[in-house]
Amino acid sequence: MNSSLARLRTPLESGFGQVGNIFALFVDVLRKTFRRPFEWREFIEQSWFIASVSILPSALVAIPFGAVVALQTGSLIKQLGAESFTGATSVLATVQQAAPIVTALIIAGAAGSAVAADLGSRTIREEIDALEVLGVDPVRKLVVPRVLGMTVVALLLNGLVSVVGIAGGYFFNVLLQGGTPGAYLASFSALAQLPDLWIGEFKALVFGLIAGVIASYKGLHPKGGPKGVGEAVNQSVVITFLVLFFVNLILTLVYLQVVPSKGA
Repeated sequence: MNSSLARLRTPLESGFGQVGNIFALFVDVLRKTFRRPFEWREFIEQSWFIASVSILPSALVAIPFGAVVALQTGSLIKQLGAESFTGATSVLATVQQAAPIVTALIIAGAAGSAVAADLGSRTIREEIDALEVLGVDPVRKLVVPRVLGMTVVALLLNGLVSVVGIAGGYFFNVLLQGGTPGAYLASFSALAQLPDLWIGEFKALVFGLIAGVIASYKGLHPKGGPKGVGEAVNQSVVITFLVLFFVNLILTLVYLQVVPSKGA
Protein backbone atom coordinates (compact mmCIF):
# COMPACT_ATOMS: atom_id res chain seq x y z
CA MET A 1 0.00 0.00 0.00
CA ASN A 2 2.80 2.40 0.94
CA SER A 3 4.72 1.58 -2.24
CA SER A 4 1.60 2.31 -4.34
CA LEU A 5 1.14 5.66 -2.61
CA ALA A 6 4.79 6.46 -3.16
CA ARG A 7 4.54 5.66 -6.88
CA LEU A 8 1.46 7.86 -7.13
CA ARG A 9 2.97 10.70 -5.14
CA THR A 10 6.12 10.98 -7.26
CA PRO A 11 4.42 12.03 -10.55
CA LEU A 12 2.03 14.32 -8.64
CA GLU A 13 4.91 16.07 -6.93
CA SER A 14 6.72 16.37 -10.26
CA GLY A 15 3.61 17.79 -11.93
CA PHE A 16 2.97 20.38 -9.21
CA GLY A 17 6.66 21.26 -9.26
CA GLN A 18 6.50 21.95 -12.99
CA VAL A 19 3.39 24.08 -12.53
CA GLY A 20 5.21 26.16 -9.93
CA ASN A 21 8.30 26.52 -12.13
CA ILE A 22 6.21 27.58 -15.15
CA PHE A 23 4.39 30.16 -13.05
CA ALA A 24 7.73 31.43 -11.71
CA LEU A 25 9.00 31.81 -15.29
CA PHE A 26 5.77 33.64 -16.20
CA VAL A 27 6.31 36.14 -13.36
CA ASP A 28 9.96 36.49 -14.36
CA VAL A 29 8.97 37.25 -17.96
CA LEU A 30 6.47 39.91 -16.85
CA ARG A 31 9.03 41.50 -14.56
CA LYS A 32 11.85 41.56 -17.12
CA THR A 33 9.68 42.76 -19.99
CA PHE A 34 10.04 46.32 -18.71
CA ARG A 35 13.74 46.05 -17.94
CA ARG A 36 16.06 47.99 -20.22
CA PRO A 37 17.60 47.52 -22.69
CA PHE A 38 14.84 45.70 -24.52
CA GLU A 39 15.95 43.23 -27.21
CA TRP A 40 14.13 44.86 -30.13
CA ARG A 41 16.12 43.05 -32.83
CA GLU A 42 15.41 39.63 -31.32
CA PHE A 43 11.76 40.55 -30.83
CA ILE A 44 11.28 41.61 -34.47
CA GLU A 45 13.12 38.56 -35.83
CA GLN A 46 11.15 36.14 -33.67
CA SER A 47 7.83 37.84 -34.45
CA TRP A 48 8.54 37.61 -38.16
CA PHE A 49 9.55 33.96 -37.87
CA ILE A 50 6.46 33.06 -35.81
CA ALA A 51 4.20 34.90 -38.26
CA SER A 52 5.82 33.20 -41.26
CA VAL A 53 5.13 29.71 -39.88
CA SER A 54 1.61 30.54 -38.63
CA ILE A 55 -0.19 32.74 -41.17
CA LEU A 56 -0.83 30.19 -43.92
CA PRO A 57 -1.87 27.31 -41.60
CA SER A 58 -4.18 29.67 -39.71
CA ALA A 59 -5.91 30.84 -42.90
CA LEU A 60 -6.28 27.28 -44.19
CA VAL A 61 -7.67 25.97 -40.89
CA ALA A 62 -10.03 28.96 -40.51
CA ILE A 63 -11.90 28.15 -43.73
CA PRO A 64 -13.22 24.71 -42.70
CA PHE A 65 -13.78 25.96 -39.15
CA GLY A 66 -15.96 28.80 -40.41
CA ALA A 67 -17.73 26.46 -42.80
CA VAL A 68 -18.53 23.91 -40.09
CA VAL A 69 -19.80 26.62 -37.73
CA ALA A 70 -21.96 28.18 -40.46
CA LEU A 71 -23.40 24.88 -41.66
CA GLN A 72 -24.15 23.62 -38.16
CA THR A 73 -25.66 26.84 -36.85
CA GLY A 74 -27.55 27.39 -40.11
CA SER A 75 -29.12 23.95 -39.90
CA LEU A 76 -30.07 24.42 -36.26
CA ILE A 77 -31.46 27.93 -36.78
CA LYS A 78 -33.52 26.71 -39.74
CA GLN A 79 -35.09 24.03 -37.53
CA LEU A 80 -36.05 26.74 -35.05
CA GLY A 81 -37.52 28.91 -37.79
CA ALA A 82 -35.15 31.86 -37.24
CA GLU A 83 -33.20 31.90 -40.49
CA SER A 84 -32.74 35.68 -40.24
CA PHE A 85 -30.36 35.22 -37.28
CA THR A 86 -28.04 32.77 -39.03
CA GLY A 87 -25.39 35.41 -39.70
CA ALA A 88 -25.39 36.67 -36.12
CA THR A 89 -25.02 33.23 -34.58
CA SER A 90 -22.26 32.25 -37.01
CA VAL A 91 -20.32 35.44 -36.32
CA LEU A 92 -20.69 35.07 -32.55
CA ALA A 93 -19.51 31.47 -32.62
CA THR A 94 -16.58 32.33 -34.88
CA VAL A 95 -15.39 35.47 -33.10
CA GLN A 96 -15.90 34.27 -29.51
CA GLN A 97 -14.84 30.63 -29.79
CA ALA A 98 -13.58 29.34 -33.15
CA ALA A 99 -11.06 32.09 -33.96
CA PRO A 100 -9.26 32.11 -30.57
CA ILE A 101 -9.15 28.31 -30.48
CA VAL A 102 -7.73 28.06 -34.01
CA THR A 103 -5.19 30.72 -33.11
CA ALA A 104 -4.23 28.84 -29.96
CA LEU A 105 -3.80 25.54 -31.80
CA ILE A 106 -1.61 27.07 -34.51
CA ILE A 107 0.47 29.16 -32.11
CA ALA A 108 1.05 26.22 -29.77
CA GLY A 109 1.57 23.63 -32.50
CA ALA A 110 3.67 25.56 -35.02
CA ALA A 111 5.27 28.47 -33.17
CA GLY A 112 5.47 26.87 -29.72
CA SER A 113 7.18 23.74 -30.99
CA ALA A 114 9.68 25.85 -32.93
CA VAL A 115 10.49 27.96 -29.86
CA ALA A 116 10.87 24.89 -27.63
CA ALA A 117 13.15 23.20 -30.18
CA ASP A 118 15.28 26.33 -30.61
CA LEU A 119 15.77 26.95 -26.89
CA GLY A 120 16.22 23.22 -26.24
CA SER A 121 19.01 22.94 -28.81
CA ARG A 122 20.68 26.02 -27.30
CA THR A 123 20.43 24.46 -23.84
CA ILE A 124 22.01 21.12 -24.74
CA ARG A 125 24.80 22.96 -26.60
CA GLU A 126 25.39 24.83 -23.31
CA GLU A 127 24.76 28.22 -24.93
CA ILE A 128 22.40 29.14 -22.08
CA ASP A 129 25.09 28.33 -19.52
CA ALA A 130 27.60 30.37 -21.51
CA LEU A 131 25.28 33.39 -21.44
CA GLU A 132 24.90 33.09 -17.69
CA VAL A 133 28.69 32.86 -17.26
CA LEU A 134 29.06 36.05 -19.30
CA GLY A 135 26.54 37.80 -17.06
CA VAL A 136 23.75 37.87 -19.68
CA ASP A 137 20.27 36.99 -18.46
CA PRO A 138 18.88 34.33 -20.88
CA VAL A 139 15.30 35.08 -19.83
CA ARG A 140 15.58 38.77 -20.74
CA LYS A 141 17.61 38.16 -23.91
CA LEU A 142 15.93 35.04 -25.34
CA VAL A 143 12.66 34.22 -23.55
CA VAL A 144 11.04 37.67 -23.29
CA PRO A 145 11.30 38.48 -27.04
CA ARG A 146 9.89 35.07 -27.97
CA VAL A 147 6.98 35.24 -25.52
CA LEU A 148 6.07 38.78 -26.58
CA GLY A 149 6.44 37.82 -30.24
CA MET A 150 4.01 34.91 -29.82
CA THR A 151 1.58 37.19 -27.97
CA VAL A 152 1.60 39.90 -30.62
CA VAL A 153 1.32 37.42 -33.49
CA ALA A 154 -1.55 35.64 -31.71
CA LEU A 155 -3.47 38.94 -31.54
CA LEU A 156 -2.96 39.56 -35.25
CA LEU A 157 -3.72 35.97 -36.21
CA ASN A 158 -6.98 36.08 -34.28
CA GLY A 159 -8.14 38.98 -36.45
CA LEU A 160 -7.10 37.13 -39.61
CA VAL A 161 -8.84 33.92 -38.54
CA SER A 162 -12.00 35.85 -37.63
CA VAL A 163 -12.19 37.54 -41.04
CA VAL A 164 -11.45 34.32 -42.97
CA GLY A 165 -13.85 32.29 -40.82
CA ILE A 166 -16.70 34.79 -41.26
CA ALA A 167 -16.06 34.95 -45.01
CA GLY A 168 -16.06 31.16 -45.23
CA GLY A 169 -19.26 30.95 -43.21
CA TYR A 170 -20.92 33.52 -45.46
CA PHE A 171 -19.88 31.59 -48.57
CA PHE A 172 -21.16 28.23 -47.37
CA ASN A 173 -24.35 29.60 -45.83
CA VAL A 174 -25.40 31.63 -48.86
CA LEU A 175 -24.35 29.17 -51.58
CA LEU A 176 -24.96 25.78 -49.97
CA GLN A 177 -27.85 26.48 -47.61
CA GLY A 178 -29.70 29.00 -49.75
CA GLY A 179 -29.35 31.87 -47.31
CA THR A 180 -30.01 35.48 -48.21
CA PRO A 181 -26.87 37.66 -48.39
CA GLY A 182 -28.68 40.74 -47.09
CA ALA A 183 -30.19 38.91 -44.13
CA TYR A 184 -26.86 37.29 -43.29
CA LEU A 185 -25.09 40.65 -43.17
CA ALA A 186 -27.94 42.60 -41.54
CA SER A 187 -28.22 40.17 -38.64
CA PHE A 188 -24.72 41.03 -37.43
CA SER A 189 -26.04 43.90 -35.32
CA ALA A 190 -28.95 41.89 -33.97
CA LEU A 191 -27.02 39.78 -31.48
CA ALA A 192 -23.35 40.73 -31.87
CA GLN A 193 -21.75 43.53 -29.88
CA LEU A 194 -18.32 45.08 -29.54
CA PRO A 195 -17.33 43.18 -26.34
CA ASP A 196 -17.62 39.95 -28.35
CA LEU A 197 -14.65 41.12 -30.40
CA TRP A 198 -12.73 42.23 -27.31
CA ILE A 199 -13.10 38.86 -25.58
CA GLY A 200 -11.83 37.09 -28.69
CA GLU A 201 -8.77 39.35 -28.81
CA PHE A 202 -8.20 38.99 -25.06
CA LYS A 203 -8.35 35.21 -25.35
CA ALA A 204 -5.80 35.31 -28.17
CA LEU A 205 -3.49 37.49 -26.07
CA VAL A 206 -3.73 35.15 -23.06
CA PHE A 207 -3.31 32.05 -25.24
CA GLY A 208 -0.20 33.46 -26.93
CA LEU A 209 1.31 34.41 -23.58
CA ILE A 210 0.65 30.98 -22.07
CA ALA A 211 1.94 29.12 -25.13
CA GLY A 212 5.12 31.21 -25.17
CA VAL A 213 5.87 30.68 -21.48
CA ILE A 214 5.27 26.91 -21.59
CA ALA A 215 7.31 26.45 -24.78
CA SER A 216 10.16 28.51 -23.33
CA TYR A 217 10.15 26.59 -20.05
CA LYS A 218 10.27 23.22 -21.80
CA GLY A 219 12.99 24.49 -24.11
CA LEU A 220 15.12 25.63 -21.18
CA HIS A 221 14.77 22.32 -19.32
CA PRO A 222 15.27 19.38 -21.72
CA LYS A 223 16.47 16.08 -20.32
CA GLY A 224 18.64 13.49 -22.02
CA GLY A 225 20.36 15.31 -24.87
CA PRO A 226 18.85 15.57 -28.37
CA LYS A 227 16.22 12.97 -27.54
CA GLY A 228 15.18 15.09 -24.58
CA VAL A 229 14.71 18.08 -26.85
CA GLY A 230 12.22 16.14 -28.97
CA GLU A 231 10.38 14.99 -25.87
CA ALA A 232 10.33 18.56 -24.52
CA VAL A 233 8.79 19.81 -27.78
CA ASN A 234 6.05 17.16 -27.64
CA GLN A 235 5.37 17.86 -23.98
CA SER A 236 5.15 21.62 -24.57
CA VAL A 237 2.52 21.16 -27.28
CA VAL A 238 0.41 18.71 -25.24
CA ILE A 239 0.59 20.74 -22.02
CA THR A 240 -0.22 23.95 -23.87
CA PHE A 241 -3.29 22.39 -25.51
CA LEU A 242 -4.61 21.17 -22.14
CA VAL A 243 -4.01 24.51 -20.41
CA LEU A 244 -5.48 26.56 -23.25
CA PHE A 245 -8.73 24.62 -23.39
CA PHE A 246 -9.11 24.93 -19.61
CA VAL A 247 -8.35 28.67 -19.69
CA ASN A 248 -10.80 29.10 -22.58
CA LEU A 249 -13.53 27.53 -20.45
CA ILE A 250 -12.78 29.86 -17.52
CA LEU A 251 -12.67 33.00 -19.69
CA THR A 252 -15.91 32.07 -21.45
CA LEU A 253 -17.72 31.47 -18.16
CA VAL A 254 -16.50 34.77 -16.71
CA TYR A 255 -17.41 36.70 -19.88
CA LEU A 256 -20.92 35.30 -20.06
CA GLN A 257 -21.49 36.20 -16.40
CA VAL A 258 -20.01 39.70 -16.56
CA VAL A 259 -21.18 40.92 -19.99
CA PRO A 260 -24.93 40.57 -20.58
CA SER A 261 -26.13 39.37 -23.96
CA LYS A 262 -27.42 42.02 -26.32
CA GLY A 263 -31.13 42.54 -25.83
CA ALA A 264 -31.15 40.71 -22.48
